[in-house]
Amino acid sequence: MTPPRYAGHDGGTVGDNGDNGDNGDNGDRRSGRCGEARRRLGTLPGELQERLDAVMRGPAEAALLLDAVMSVGRELDLPRVLRRIVEAAVVVVDAEYGALGVVGEGTRLAEFLPVGVTAEQREAIGPLPEGHGILGELIRHPEPLRLVELSEHPSSYGFPPNHPPMHSFLGVPIRVRDKVFGNLYLTEKRGGRVFDTEDETVLSTLAVAAGVAIENARLYVETRDRQRWQEANSEIVAALLSGVDEARVLRMIVDHSSHILAADLGVLALPADGDRLRVAQASGLDAGTHRGLVLPRAGSFAGAALDAGEPITSLDVEHDPRITEGPPRWTGLGPAVAVPMVTGERTRGVLLLARAREHPAFTDAETAPLLLFAGQAALALELTERRESAEQIALLEERDRIARDLHDLAIQRLFATGMTLQSVVRLVEHPQASERLLRAVDDLDETIKIIRSTIFGLRATGSGRAGQGLRARTAATVEQASRTLGFQPSLRMGGLIDTDVPAETAEQVIAVLGEALSNVARHARATAVDISLVVGRGEVNLIVSDNGVGMPSHVGSRSGLDNLARRAEKLGGGMSVGESAQGGTRLSWWVPLRLS
Repeated sequence: MTPPRYAGHDGGTVGDNGDNGDNGDNGDRRSGRCGEARRRLGTLPGELQERLDAVMRGPAEAALLLDAVMSVGRELDLPRVLRRIVEAAVVVVDAEYGALGVVGEGTRLAEFLPVGVTAEQREAIGPLPEGHGILGELIRHPEPLRLVELSEHPSSYGFPPNHPPMHSFLGVPIRVRDKVFGNLYLTEKRGGRVFDTEDETVLSTLAVAAGVAIENARLYVETRDRQRWQEANSEIVAALLSGVDEARVLRMIVDHSSHILAADLGVLALPADGDRLRVAQASGLDAGTHRGLVLPRAGSFAGAALDAGEPITSLDVEHDPRITEGPPRWTGLGPAVAVPMVTGERTRGVLLLARAREHPAFTDAETAPLLLFAGQAALALELTERRESAEQIALLEERDRIARDLHDLAIQRLFATGMTLQSVVRLVEHPQASERLLRAVDDLDETIKIIRSTIFGLRATGSGRAGQGLRARTAATVEQASRTLGFQPSLRMGGLIDTDVPAETAEQVIAVLGEALSNVARHARATAVDISLVVGRGEVNLIVSDNGVGMPSHVGSRSGLDNLARRAEKLGGGMSVGESAQGGTRLSWWVPLRLS
């Protein structure tokens, strides 16, 4: 039977026993190839040269082993290096089946790469091994292990259903800088033979070459990813400094992290009111089930990272015992990592990445730069927040100046004009002219009230919510909601909002507006929201209209809407919900300015 080819082998396949003669032209070619092999041997590390010299095989077999060593060392992409290692191993020891197991936490296998088993056979066998039985024996005792019959070893668990029969076995560890990276497993020596000491020596030699190749690939990946992290951080800082909105920056953080670490899902959660977390951004596999969720800190994977104050990992996030809250949302995902975004004593959020179940776990080498990147992103967000605070202070100072000018100049002149008109009324004998003058005086009084309301709003600069006018609080609520919605809603306000609306009613207006916008973010899938807050004719009227999917025909729970209706009824008002002009939902909420 002819053994399989491997990607790095230059000369086709290997015969059953390697005894192809050494006479005539064929012998000359093999002698020449052996000389070339010796020249290539001088380019390898000293330990590897010594091991290759110790292999007591013929010229053809020595050249084949050297080909395998050189082939393994050509690649720099780690997944391809691992695949080439196991493909070379089955050739050099003439085995039917081979596998490379990467050691993860404890005695579990983080990755398992089989060769010789078809895709149909793998599907019939079921889940890949996790490190039990003979595989676990080699993890616990990382020394070469050679068996004539697998089933006779005390650690043998047997094989799952539909597994091809295997008898002879040879396993050797792969070390990278004296640390066990994984193991090579070979079974079923071709021709019904058993693995001998020379096979063990050959495979151990290949394992040394594999360790060198893996280390080189790791260094290459670390160097490449370091550059990627630097470029990503520079792009985020540049975006923040150029005034890009925070929602887009958060999306950039998630997208860059997912791309660099080959994650299938990226999630970024921010602290919310109380001891909760709000998922501000999510992209990738089933991202829609995560986006907009508000979860308690306790019982969530992101919350566990906050409690730990450091990165945490999971090999199976779908069944992780730390996740007890929220809807099912991890189906098909396995390895995961959550990293807190910390600046000084403040935690800005949590960055969470997850991979599909069959993909490898996150390593310390991947987590370390991710933690640094998350910290730099958090610092950039904090610096931007401070810059925005400085701009806000400048804006408030400008508003205060405008308010002073309106009060000292505009109102005084309007008031003087009104007094003049009032003094003229008694001099006018024509009834219609007198009536028009009185209406003009009333209009001036109403204008003065509007300007005073505007001045009150401009000067509402208190640090707490209670210290702000309803206009400012409404604008702040809409601005905060835009981060969750992913776009800026339109806002229209009219009337004497800050002067005529009582404090208790103002509190209810802000609560209703916040709940309405939260409902849009969670359920509507809208791309536009129009908000109207108008005071007039003795009542305050709030309207929130979107272009989303509209109200479902059968609403399972209306507790949120019922709460809004009760708030209106408590103040003597009412609420209605219907279809908006854009085809979405229109919520209208109104209450009188004074209780009767």
